[in-house]
Amino acid sequence: MNARLVISASLVLLFSLLLSLHLHNNHNDSSWSNRLRWLSSKSPFSSGITADLLVTNGTIYTSDSSLPFADSMAIRDGRILRIGNYSFVQEMSGYGTRELNLEGKVVVPGFIDSHVHLLFGGLQMARVEVRGVKTKKDFIEKVKDAVKNMKEGSWLLGGGWNNDLWGGELPSASWIDEITPHHPVWLSRMDGHMGLANSLALKIAGVTNNMQDPVEATGLMIDSAMKVILSCIPEVSVEERRQALDRASRYALMRGVTTVVDFGRYFPGASLDHSWEDFSDVYKWADLSGRMMIRVCLFFPMPTWSRVLDIVQKTGNKLSQWIFIGGVKAFADGSLGSNSALFHEPYADEPWNIGLQVTDLESLSNMTFHSDKYGLQVAIHAIGDKANDLILNMYKSVESTNGKRDRRFRIEHAQHLRPGSVAKFGEQKIIASVQPDHMLDDADSAVKKIGLERAQKGSYLFQSLLTNNALLAFGSDWPVAEINPLNSIKTAVKRTPPGWNKAWNSDECMKLTDALNAHTISAASACFLDDDIGSLSVGKLADFVVVNARTLDELITQETSLVEATYVGGVQAYP
Repeated sequence: MNARLVISASLVLLFSLLLSLHLHNNHNDSSWSNRLRWLSSKSPFSSGITADLLVTNGTIYTSDSSLPFADSMAIRDGRILRIGNYSFVQEMSGYGTRELNLEGKVVVPGFIDSHVHLLFGGLQMARVEVRGVKTKKDFIEKVKDAVKNMKEGSWLLGGGWNNDLWGGELPSASWIDEITPHHPVWLSRMDGHMGLANSLALKIAGVTNNMQDPVEATGLMIDSAMKVILSCIPEVSVEERRQALDRASRYALMRGVTTVVDFGRYFPGASLDHSWEDFSDVYKWADLSGRMMIRVCLFFPMPTWSRVLDIVQKTGNKLSQWIFIGGVKAFADGSLGSNSALFHEPYADEPWNIGLQVTDLESLSNMTFHSDKYGLQVAIHAIGDKANDLILNMYKSVESTNGKRDRRFRIEHAQHLRPGSVAKFGEQKIIASVQPDHMLDDADSAVKKIGLERAQKGSYLFQSLLTNNALLAFGSDWPVAEINPLNSIKTAVKRTPPGWNKAWNSDECMKLTDALNAHTISAASACFLDDDIGSLSVGKLADFVVVNARTLDELITQETSLVEATYVGGVQAYP
């Protein structure tokens, strides 16, 4: 007993001496501050505990403001035991401890993609891909090649087309009817808010030239009108969806993504049941059978908010280390590319059109009020400036009725904003869930659609949002855009679209560390997961990415920054 008291007194004396030295010296001496933090984080219970893995000799960016950089970390049972310099971390080495020598390479926290449609992306990988097609001829050839080995009568599905790449002309059923007489076709535009059907698909859906909307006769459908076709497409099998999860997860890991916020196969016009079927048939099945590879935070269609509430009340938001229940999602408008994003002023190329309000505001307000009242996180898609203003005002009204608390309302996309609206994100603590790589697709078309001044002053205002204290969470909207955080970060920092020799509104260029945080710790905070992921901090899950770079700056100066390895819970998941 006396020996223990002597040891305890010695430890107290040692800590007091260190503290005195620290106070005597420059208060900004970060090395002393960090060492004191390490000492204080050590626990008597840690004696005898050894690490499963030591990650050493690297440039580790932690996304933790209390210790932004380290060179080593110790991991046990999937979580971080220590992080700092090698000598401090090496103390956790023991029998069976493995060591990963980074040889000077950069490590960052596992990327969080704040907005994906995971199973839809996985399904799309097995379908006809028309992303990046730049001519009408190539579009037709892609379809022609796809039908060669298909069974007669089966649906040809796919998408990713962007008419702006071939000059803006919208595709028509007449382009593909001759080569698809025995196959109904549905090809969605890259943004998911417009699609092209061939004449056989239109016939199956009962669409005729006598219908009120003349656009439908061309095979083109926008937002909720798409349900005419979508309701006729045979549902994909459970096995196909499970394979899609496997494909999508492997693809995400290849890009360094360890967690996604998944908004499911829920688009305007799509069935509300898809998200729930995927939850039970795919995600819960994969979790129970040990097949989950990445962590998923699931959002469900807002009209089904009461079902989400039932789950959360029974099990809590955390179903396992792999599956988290995020909340509910709704749509305020469409997309810029399909001229259905909702603006205060008309489109420059369609002076009669200001876009679409996809959901009735009274209905949207009512669902948001009830979802929020019972503690569910709310995320709403808003792209045009008017759509964003409607949602900002609605959120403020709901908060005033339901009272203040840490609710973390989200606006998905927040692409086009009026100057006065930017400050509201920070004032109201609204999360801007944005997708930098959409900027690459929009750069040339935005000027045509909304005019130079509106495009320049009000589009993709990342730095302005940060300056006004908004929380930025980066995502891809995959499969609308590629799932590629390193490219997304580079886009946010440089803002240089393909073929341009200057930045699109250089005032909005972000600092590299801010962009990294938007794909890590800020993204985790945006979905209430910052206690477990988002930074390489003691106690958090050991999700991290090894990049083929020696300095952070190389992430944006190299032509391509490749992910060398991805670790989930301290276990190598890629390659």
